[in-house]
Amino acid sequence: MSAAVTAVWGRAEQQDFRSRVRGSLLGAALGDALGAPVTRLGLEEIRAEHGAEGLTDLAPAYGRRGAVTAATQLALFTVDGLIRAQVRRDTGAWHPPTDIHRAHRRWAVTQNEWGPDERRKEDGWLAREEWLYTRRDPARSCLAGFADDAMGTLESPRDPAERGHEAVTRSAPFGLLVGWEPQLVLQLAVECAAQSHGHPAAYLSAGAHAVIVHALARGESLDGAVQRALSLLAARPGHQPVTDALKQALGAVRQGMPSPARVESLAEEGTGDAVLGAAVYCATVCEDIRHGLKLAVNHGGDSSAVAGLTGAMLGALHGETALPPGWVAELEG
Repeated sequence: MSAAVTAVWGRAEQQDFRSRVRGSLLGAALGDALGAPVTRLGLEEIRAEHGAEGLTDLAPAYGRRGAVTAATQLALFTVDGLIRAQVRRDTGAWHPPTDIHRAHRRWAVTQNEWGPDERRKEDGWLAREEWLYTRRDPARSCLAGFADDAMGTLESPRDPAERGHEAVTRSAPFGLLVGWEPQLVLQLAVECAAQSHGHPAAYLSAGAHAVIVHALARGESLDGAVQRALSLLAARPGHQPVTDALKQALGAVRQGMPSPARVESLAEEGTGDAVLGAAVYCATVCEDIRHGLKLAVNHGGDSSAVAGLTGAMLGALHGETALPPGWVAELEG
């Protein structure tokens, strides 16, 4: 696997890219935090607790407003692994999936220990962040996939039947490798997703999300980004559930005003492809990021997952300055 940045950016391009990177990462975390208090609730339960319009602002989860789930924790360690992979690139021992797996192994340590071990200097700065040492409903698939040094691969995935969305919600950082070609972004994302989620619909959903974020971070439109993902998916065995979910989401855009029922119908299975499709719908029909995230959480599906993916896409599309500043200020970490 090789990739090279060939373009030389000026200051304006660098600032735009920085805004899109921060926008995507913070947008994903905001969606995750907004949806965390209502993820297990149906729409009527959400309205009973938060009013007729549903949840419209950050609410307490895990004892505070702005708290994130394991999805954001894992996404941060994905970034950590990508940074380390980049540092090792010129050493002759470059294998990004291994660096990502090691990073997620460091996340697994945070789920089983009280706090950072200052003696393990090689763990790096992220593993020394005390606020990460708390369980936020981590999926069994992730705890099992990163429990030891055995690394799942596409040829021998860790859990061939696992179709959950947890590999998708940690995959946006791969899309921020804007110097890479889209097919390489897809390949890296699916290889790393297979370390915990072995069903093609799960790891290809992760790859599709990464490709969409990648295109948005490069300045493409959302529709163009989804079409690029569909084009790359077509050559992949087992792509049909993901392709169908994305096409269904685009079709739903033309079926009238956005509604919680439409989001829930797309997301209700809770699988990686279903959650991705619902997020694409929310990101496409929304008026702005705040509206998109509210749409993504007020339904009976997995609110934090749908909103996290929606936030990652909208943040990459519009940049950091489009995020609600009051929400960003309350975000954990």
